Amino acid sequence: MYDQARAQQPPDRPSDRGERRSPGPDSLLPPDGRDRVSLRLGHALNALADDPREALAEAEAALDDVGTLLADALAERRRALRDGWQDPSAESEEFRLAMRRYREITQRLLRL
Repeated sequence: MYDQARAQQPPDRPSDRGERRSPGPDSLLPPDGRDRVSLRLGHALNALADDPREALAEAEAALDDVGTLLADALAERRRALRDGWQDPSAESEEFRLAMRRYREITQRLLRL
């Protein structure tokens, strides 16, 4: 049934029924690395008018940095997942959770 009051709620405001949006997935990148790359990219954007070549080199370096951060973060997550399910004492619940985490990470990467 159509709920007109709920439909009129702004998308970023929970309805008054006590419903809350579930938080999104954790970032694949560490917060300090994300912040550093964001600042670097912002600096590049601000410098574009004054020195386009230098700004573009800075933007390229920011892209390289985020690629390295992502590769490192994925390697760490993969190591942690593998350690969990390769443990000789692991049981079916650990296998199920590991499969779910592999699926979630892979699907997130496919959406990039």
